[in-house]
Amino acid sequence: MWDRLLDHMLGGFITTGALDVTYPDGQERKYGAADAPPVRIRFHDEDLPRRLVLSTEMALGEAYMDGGMTIAQDDLEGFLTLIIRNAVASEHLWWRKTALGLRRARRIFDQWNPAHRARQNVAHHYDLSSRLYDLFLDEDRQYSCAYFSRPDMSLEEAQEAKKHHIAGKLLLQPDMEVFEIGCGWGGFGLTLARDYGARVLGVTLSEEQHRIATDRAARAGLAGRVRYELRDYRSVTGQFDRVVSIGMFEHVGVPHYREYFTHVNDRLKPDGVALIHTIGRAAPPGSTSPWITKYIFPGGYVPALSEMSRAMEKSGLYPTDLEVWRLHYAETLRHWHDRFTTRETEARALYDERFTRMWRYYLKASELTFRHHRQCVFQLQLAKHQQAVPLTRDYLYADGPDARQHAAE
Repeated sequence: MWDRLLDHMLGGFITTGALDVTYPDGQERKYGAADAPPVRIRFHDEDLPRRLVLSTEMALGEAYMDGGMTIAQDDLEGFLTLIIRNAVASEHLWWRKTALGLRRARRIFDQWNPAHRARQNVAHHYDLSSRLYDLFLDEDRQYSCAYFSRPDMSLEEAQEAKKHHIAGKLLLQPDMEVFEIGCGWGGFGLTLARDYGARVLGVTLSEEQHRIATDRAARAGLAGRVRYELRDYRSVTGQFDRVVSIGMFEHVGVPHYREYFTHVNDRLKPDGVALIHTIGRAAPPGSTSPWITKYIFPGGYVPALSEMSRAMEKSGLYPTDLEVWRLHYAETLRHWHDRFTTRETEARALYDERFTRMWRYYLKASELTFRHHRQCVFQLQLAKHQQAVPLTRDYLYADGPDARQHAAE
């Protein structure tokens, strides 16, 4: 029965490209265009068709992790590209509408992130072995979208460009006080202190990140200018010249958006400026993959711009700039995936084969979602009044009209 149900679902789902499936009983079935070169997969687990019918995304990810499904030549990119492209075109199917509806109905529960739960969620991902992140991140451990201002940039160059692009939007002056919500392993705060003379307070809920960031500040001789604290951003008081958050908003949770933006407003001085950098969806509000929620980012969610705007509008903040990065994160993830795969032996030594396959699946699925499924990055610059920043973006670019004018003078 389950084989027949899955056969029916795949028949309506695969409308672009082609998929050849060998079922557990040895039967081979073909889906999609007859003249397209197929992606070939094999089911080894007799229970997999049932699980795919009942919870498709969860079962698919777990089957790849566990070896219950194999892909010919282990062509994970080809397989996920096929699945994601067809997923985009199939939301009208009854079983897809049902699954997406059930996921949206759980959003309030899944994204309810009071301080104690937020700490647990962060620990799940960010308190993994620090050696794992050394396998694929750049030397500064930037774990967010890089900025490829030139297509031939290395990952290190693009991550450095990202930090300085954001710093430019903060319009920093020496000795300005900066509050960083979600400091990661400390790289951005150290850049602000070293290159811009800022005084930085960074907070994180990850014990591993806090330990490494604090050690890095001490070794760089910047402990007097940068301090990192293990605490929830909502417990911070006082006001700062600048507030910045890079890659943390995805962990806030929709029920807490208004609280978040109100907190940003409260932490800013009257002439202050904030910059929020987050993954976003160029689509209406949605939900998080159950596989991502269980294995990668519990409590995580990629916001629609409408959800961010609705909460921001009630906070008293003025949106002074919005920039949308499209394929920059796809390129970042490509670099991460390729670096990780070249060091998979080390990853297996740290964890095991199942974890290694899970991590590769996560990196490649994330990359292809940015390429094929309307996912992007938003950079939202905010202030308490509209004159806190220049009237144009020319200040960001060395070859802008203002820069040329100043050079001529």
